[in-house]
Amino acid sequence: MDVKLGVDVAGMALKNPLIAASGTFGYGVEYESLMDLGLLGGIVSKGLYLEPRLGNPTPRIVETPAGLLNAIGLQGVGVRAFVADVLPRLTKHDTALLVNVCGDTVEEYAEVSRILDGAPGVTGLEINISCPNVKKGGMAFGGDPRMTFEVVDAVRKATRLPVIPKLSPNVGDITIFARACEEAGADALSCVNTLLGLVIDVESRRPRLAFGTGGLSGPAIRPVAVRMTWQAARAVRIPVLGIGGIATANDVLEFLIAGARAVQIGTANFVDPGLYERVLTDLRAYLERHGLTDINQVVGTLEYPGDAERERRG
Repeated sequence: MDVKLGVDVAGMALKNPLIAASGTFGYGVEYESLMDLGLLGGIVSKGLYLEPRLGNPTPRIVETPAGLLNAIGLQGVGVRAFVADVLPRLTKHDTALLVNVCGDTVEEYAEVSRILDGAPGVTGLEINISCPNVKKGGMAFGGDPRMTFEVVDAVRKATRLPVIPKLSPNVGDITIFARACEEAGADALSCVNTLLGLVIDVESRRPRLAFGTGGLSGPAIRPVAVRMTWQAARAVRIPVLGIGGIATANDVLEFLIAGARAVQIGTANFVDPGLYERVLTDLRAYLERHGLTDINQVVGTLEYPGDAERERRG
């Protein structure tokens, strides 16, 4: 059976729903010798500010049961160096290129977006309003719906590219932030960033990370991420990209069934950069096993208890 894995997200035609997530795939070029980047539906770059950034002091990563806690601090080369030195290498590969945009101020988000708007080969912008590992920006913008609206609105006015805010899971009701992004002109949502966590060295009685707290990623967060993706997808009309602990085709399918149009794979890149080919093979096998011809046929098909009764009652 010939099955189709292509998806459309906010006008971006992706050959399949698998995207390498920001921060866990470098700028993409670091993986050139490990895999065929053309296998991917897309790549999201490391976060970029206007200027280069050193990030947080070390240690910046610690393993946890079924996950990883990091406080890298958005270390990066700056947007101008990325456009001049990295982007030409990335555009040689047949995959969509999304750039993760950061800022300490609303104005910085807009300026970085303006620079990228004219950069050849950039497919879309992921707006990082949710990083828990920086002292300015980050969660401050993603934890207040008014500030979320302001950032997304400013970026929307600065670029013609698809605008995809990355939502924080460290909020009480993610649907409020999803709707704020949609009202501000977002074209899609990335859902979700890492959960705020703390690991303690019991001998020294100090945090294991120099920054203190960090962002928890990996399989440990997947059920939370699936739930939030499901909530966000039901709350807005724009597409949602699911993120959180994905390592297998079954993980991908959980997010798609919950309502995501595509997914981002993060922490698993550190463990097995060759997983993409296996996951694509398994996705095809799933569709064939269920008599389906298109991956889009599973999107948003969750039969949740009580939904049918609520629909019947109107």
